[in-house]
Amino acid sequence: MNTYQKDLIQQLKESIEQMIDELLPKKNIRPEELHSAIRYGICNGGKRVRGILVLLCANIFSESKKALPAAVAIESIHAYSLIHDDLPAIDDSSLRRNKPSCHTEYDEATAILAGDSLLTEAFKILAEHYQDNPFLATRLIQILSSASSSVGMIGGQMEDIKNEGESVSEETLAFIHKNKTAQLIAAAVKMGFSFANKDMHDDQAISNFGYNLGMAFQYTDDLLDVQSDSATLGKPTGSDDASDKLSSIKVYGVDGAQKKARRFTEQAKENLKSIEVDTNNLMAYVDFLANRIS
Repeated sequence: MNTYQKDLIQQLKESIEQMIDELLPKKNIRPEELHSAIRYGICNGGKRVRGILVLLCANIFSESKKALPAAVAIESIHAYSLIHDDLPAIDDSSLRRNKPSCHTEYDEATAILAGDSLLTEAFKILAEHYQDNPFLATRLIQILSSASSSVGMIGGQMEDIKNEGESVSEETLAFIHKNKTAQLIAAAVKMGFSFANKDMHDDQAISNFGYNLGMAFQYTDDLLDVQSDSATLGKPTGSDDASDKLSSIKVYGVDGAQKKARRFTEQAKENLKSIEVDTNNLMAYVDFLANRIS
């Protein structure tokens, strides 16, 4: 990634942060503790990968500014999922992004409601900010709701919980990775491309790109869980092994998981090459994600 591309990513990240601050309820609005927890959950650092992907894809067609509310919507969904994942009933994690997780900073009930609120805010944002273009609003809502539903992210989380301590299964692992992680990454890509004229792109190539990028992202996450440290990663490492979760390391080992991550990354790049627009900045971001250390 060259200097221009690094600056572009930073600018997009900062624009998402600013829009989050503008669109979400302020801390001083009653009930103050709930709104404080909402902002703590979504403003507590983070790479903004999903939001940046929305903007990078929209930016290909000079629509990144218009896509900002959509980027905030998908970041709201991601933040809600993390708040709920950290709860004692699921992953029981006390640390997120080198800070206390939401239920640790506040309490379990407040964290649950903060997650519920962010889920609701995501679709409220899409409905309100794209009401002048009903087709676009409906498409964005459909993409995001499908990816985060019981046949998407929530379904993947359920299978992840139910398969803790179970015997190794490649098929189940693929199902969890696809639904828990890849669906939302793919949704970010599809949402970004939704800002273009439909005749300008290949929907199947875009879907394939999002899926392969999402799978590569999850395999890299699994590797970081065993190869990184808590300070760098911003959350406890070794948590998958400690909770006996079904991870790619258990199924394929470190070497096998690395091969899977590389293969999915290369497939994503091949998909991107087949889309007949200027994807240089997006391609550089794919490489950045593949080589990240946190």
